[in-house]
Amino acid sequence: MSNIDIGIGEKDREKVAEGLKRLLADSYTLYLQTHNFHWNVTGRLFRELHLMFEEHYTELATAVDDIAERIRTLDVIAPATYKAFAELSSVKEVEDVPAAEEMVRILTQGHEQVVKTCRDVLKAAQDADDESTAALVSDRMRVHEKTAWMLRATSQ
Repeated sequence: MSNIDIGIGEKDREKVAEGLKRLLADSYTLYLQTHNFHWNVTGRLFRELHLMFEEHYTELATAVDDIAERIRTLDVIAPATYKAFAELSSVKEVEDVPAAEEMVRILTQGHEQVVKTCRDVLKAAQDADDESTAALVSDRMRVHEKTAWMLRATSQ
């Protein structure tokens, strides 16, 4: 770490960044999963899900950049390999191409998991008086809660 002075101590920056790394890994894994399902969805809901998944992965692409840049702002190296993401992520990868309804269920669980990760990171950011990270994570939490709701509504 270099000598930066943004009002957050080095240990707090490292702790917050560790949480952000997990959030980045979860978000990137969910991005890949959503993009996979966008490409491979079939069935009576094809058009609706194909378009919705595209909206979701496009939003996630921006999110992973924002999260990685926040990690760098805290003067910590952002993970950027599949291996690192697999080790850090709590969102489980899917090996097959499930049916459309199962895709919706899997993505709902993925978004709910990201919300849980956000809650952990938010607590660390609040404890460190890191309002910038808290704002970013709070915004991410809101997006994932709403997306999970929309996915659940689609499957009813």
